[in-house]
Amino acid sequence: MIKEEKNKQPSTMSFSSEEGFKKGFLVILGGGESGVGTALLGKAKGYNVFVSDKGKIKNKYKDVLLNNKIEFEDEQHTESKILNADLIMKSPGIPDKVALVKQIREAGIKVVSEIEFASNYTDATLVGITGSNGKTTTATLTHHLLRQELDVGLAGNIGDSFAKQILEKNYDNYVLEISSFQLDDIHSFRPKIAILTNITPDHLDRYDYKFENYIASKFRIVENQTADDYFIYDADDEVILEWLKTNSIQAKALPFSLTKVLEEGAYLDTNKIIITIDNNQIIMPTDNISLEGKHNIKNAMAASTVAHLLKIRKQTIRESLENFQGVEHRLEHVLKINKVQYINDSKATNVNATYFALESMDAPTVWIVGGVDKGNNYKELYPFINEKVKAIICLGTANEKLVEAFGNMVDVIVETQQMNEAVKMAYKLAEAGDSVLLSPACASFDLFENYEDRGRQFKNAVRNL
Repeated sequence: MIKEEKNKQPSTMSFSSEEGFKKGFLVILGGGESGVGTALLGKAKGYNVFVSDKGKIKNKYKDVLLNNKIEFEDEQHTESKILNADLIMKSPGIPDKVALVKQIREAGIKVVSEIEFASNYTDATLVGITGSNGKTTTATLTHHLLRQELDVGLAGNIGDSFAKQILEKNYDNYVLEISSFQLDDIHSFRPKIAILTNITPDHLDRYDYKFENYIASKFRIVENQTADDYFIYDADDEVILEWLKTNSIQAKALPFSLTKVLEEGAYLDTNKIIITIDNNQIIMPTDNISLEGKHNIKNAMAASTVAHLLKIRKQTIRESLENFQGVEHRLEHVLKINKVQYINDSKATNVNATYFALESMDAPTVWIVGGVDKGNNYKELYPFINEKVKAIICLGTANEKLVEAFGNMVDVIVETQQMNEAVKMAYKLAEAGDSVLLSPACASFDLFENYEDRGRQFKNAVRNL
């Protein structure tokens, strides 16, 4: 048991309210981007708001709460106050197994996600995007395509919170990147267009280590859709197809595929994407798409289907696919040094994401891998290791599983716990014409703050070679 430091003083700021704890008392658990955004919107809509965070609230968010006279506490939860709420917005980072959350549910208090809360205060057309991999790229690309001709915001798991954007600039359209955690606490949230990029095992610790629970969570994105809405999904994904065999959806289905010819939806024909919706067809050449890899063809299909639905001109879609700059930390080309290309794919925090990265490599590769293992099974990577990887650098505090999995497959496998050292090793091992790929297949929390910190350290180390 960890004892509290005697001198530790949690922050609490209280502002008097005539409403007290009457109807309209909104408690927000978590004082991060989504929590503070919800607090601002909640206050503007007449709620009496209280923000509570078990950790330390960042100063930039404290300042916002103070400036807007919103009551808050951090480094503690005042249970008596929280359990008096009429409505609770729970940060997606807080699991249901936490004792306080169990108490809240037992008390019958309604719990919502930020996505759910904010969507009640906008009439915008909502494009909701979820999936184990590819959602950030697909969301960013979709936003890029739409903003050329429409008034559109980008929110959810990316950028400024959805709630804050509704308060400050209520766009006509929103592209929302949505995690399974955010979908767990929806009730009436209904996107006009829903996209499911793929489903692979991830975050199973949050779902009682049952893949079927995680699958069900992802499919919540369609549960409130009607026949007037659209569902875009990967028709090559066996998990999605199996679910659809035994479950019905109300929305109009628009699948996309690299391998099948589809009458409705999008498919690949040699070097062309063909999109058909209600007998209206557009053809997009893939030759000049800025993003590399088969998985990015799929992301382009999903984004282009949305653009087609929302009447973006074909020429605009084509030009936007060609000039899109990609997402930081996702197959990001950093520098070419001595004819060796250094690629930052730090956002690949699971095996499936790394699968796509290795698949896209067209040169002998020095692969930097490792971090916090999520119960990974590396077998699906074996064909690429044999075909493309010349050396492996394990970057993590515990590399035994990686060494065991790949030790007999490459001539060189080394270990380190320093990013600078990993990059210097890669520099020595790579030859002209090779690539150095950071694609960890693991979470980052053993050595780094998050995957962004890991990616930026990689880029800095490369630039300092």
